[in-house]
Amino acid sequence: MTPIHDHRGLGLPESISVALFDLDGVLTDTAAVHRRAWKAVFDEFLAGRSHGAFRPFSDSDYLGYVDGRSRADGIREFLKSRGITLPEGEADAEEGEASVAGLGNRKNRLFRSILERDGAQVYPGSAKYLSAVRAAGVKTGVVTASANAAAVLSAADLGRLVDVRIDGVEIARRGLRGKPAPDAFLAGAEALEAKPGQAAAFEDAIAGVTAGHAAGFGFVVGVDRVRDGTHAEALRRAGADVVVTDLSELGARQ
Repeated sequence: MTPIHDHRGLGLPESISVALFDLDGVLTDTAAVHRRAWKAVFDEFLAGRSHGAFRPFSDSDYLGYVDGRSRADGIREFLKSRGITLPEGEADAEEGEASVAGLGNRKNRLFRSILERDGAQVYPGSAKYLSAVRAAGVKTGVVTASANAAAVLSAADLGRLVDVRIDGVEIARRGLRGKPAPDAFLAGAEALEAKPGQAAAFEDAIAGVTAGHAAGFGFVVGVDRVRDGTHAEALRRAGADVVVTDLSELGARQ
């Protein structure tokens, strides 16, 4: 039997049967936690190599090179912007070792310690929207580069509203390319038995919007949490069909 989808109040095309959400910055406010952890790791690393010309990790660095990407890809892209190349290192590399794995392991420990201490903050508009999507009969999924998605969803009490999770652990296990490649979004749609044109992506990162657009999704929503006057336009250029500052705005677009 074909499921019935009632899209009133969702701001989605009637053809959409699956909604796939990024986690950090879209459903939860853990993007700020990620940014704090990355800044601590990169500033410590850069200060040790600066020789008196230290240029700290900035918000624009986070948005341009790290946000939406896998941990390892974010490290590679940011360091490349500074003309630095590091060896990959072993998966169990010591924290802070001068390798991609070493920096990644230190960042992960810092992130988890902040999460355990402060918890995961949920955007109220996102929680209401996610509940409304489920009530409308639309299947839901989380597609995120984060390897900590299970812990974040549990801390935020959102796991019960998510049908499938394609996260950093699953991406690595299956050998999928990370965002901005479309692989993870396509895997999410396939897991929910939907064609790309029947799926909507919700993303706050340029890399994520690029991935949703490249996947051929029927609708791509950009979420502008930065609100600096330029990020919204960057999301549109990356392929967002609509840009909002909060998911609660989508219902008003009917």
